[in-house]
Amino acid sequence: MALFNRKHADDTRSATTATVPVDPALAALTGEYTIDPSHSRIGFSVRHAMVTNVRGSFGDFEGSLTLDGSAPENSAAAIDVRIAGVDTGIGDRDGHLRSADFFDADRFPLMRFRSTRAEQLGGDTYRVTGDLTIKDVTRPLSIDLEFNGSATDVYGSERVGFEGGAEILRSDWGLTWNAALEAGGVMVSDKVRLTFDISAVKVAAPQG
Repeated sequence: MALFNRKHADDTRSATTATVPVDPALAALTGEYTIDPSHSRIGFSVRHAMVTNVRGSFGDFEGSLTLDGSAPENSAAAIDVRIAGVDTGIGDRDGHLRSADFFDADRFPLMRFRSTRAEQLGGDTYRVTGDLTIKDVTRPLSIDLEFNGSATDVYGSERVGFEGGAEILRSDWGLTWNAALEAGGVMVSDKVRLTFDISAVKVAAPQG
């Protein structure tokens, strides 16, 4: 199901394309969606002491999706993550992550992502590219996602779901704190795996 087009949204107004029949099921997904944080998860994992992985999540975030089934190139995503919500299950470690050694949450309370383009890789798999801002650094990030489908929940709300992930080097965003190990290597890997499991609810159209 093609939710996104390979063209950058800003280019579509001047582009000339062939007319393609619109899939009615796809067109029905068109609209604004609010990400439901109670049924979504933004997680991460990073190698610790060279031998195991520390896993955690950001539990406080909000975001939106704009899906256009008739003109998929107009689809977009935006999300704001509050650094204070970082949770690895260990309070002291979470406090260290919020400190100036890492995210410096007092000065930079939000991590932001704004999409700039999207493309279909095949079937229900997509790559969404955008700008990720951590602290005072903004760099491009590509996220591979699988569209899990749509459904109407027990409360009558229309939902869509996506899941996927990406890998980043935290040093690209200025997160460089580390400690050397006596046996060699470092305490925290530079590579971080991000995971996304997103459920979004369609915003009801205003009643005219």
